[in-house]
Amino acid sequence: MLKQNNGLFVVLEGIDGSGKTTIAKTLVEKLRSYGYKAEYTFEPTDSDIVELMRTKYREYRDAYIDALTFALDRLLHIKLKIKPLLNQGYIVVSDRYFYSSVAYQSASGAPIEWVLEVNKWALKPDVAIYLDVDPVTGLNRKTSQETRFPEFEKLEFTYRVREVYLELVRRGLLVMIDAKRSFEEVYRDVENHVLNALRAKSTS
Repeated sequence: MLKQNNGLFVVLEGIDGSGKTTIAKTLVEKLRSYGYKAEYTFEPTDSDIVELMRTKYREYRDAYIDALTFALDRLLHIKLKIKPLLNQGYIVVSDRYFYSSVAYQSASGAPIEWVLEVNKWALKPDVAIYLDVDPVTGLNRKTSQETRFPEFEKLEFTYRVREVYLELVRRGLLVMIDAKRSFEEVYRDVENHVLNALRAKSTS
């Protein structure tokens, strides 16, 4: 994976209901209030590539097609949005990244190592956090039924997704934070990781 030296690239991961979107948006707001330039983004993006896969080519989808589609979407996301912001000194907070592809497409049947290989040219984040919550709690937390990928929100499937995330934690690719606790506690831990990364970067 490539390494970016300017700005700070932060990724938040987790199953639906882990709180990652709320935490990511709150983090951006807080960082701005501290005087940092910060921007929220998300994956999969709303690119034409993703929408074509979801609509026109929906009947042909499988774990491999999804993984390749999301990898292409990701590389464009990096080139068009993430890297330009980092080069301007922004803290970029991404709600999902290639770890989601590994978790969800592996849970759908693609080998972990293959999905990692497909994404090996993705930009390496400075901070990559997995917000861990059990699937029952996560799905019960969801307040909206609106989703672009309802096929990924079935309980049995979500258990498989969580197991892959935990494997990525064991491999040292993600830092795990217990997301079963209150929002304030979880947010505090996330912010501390980011502020520590900023301090480390300023002294390197």
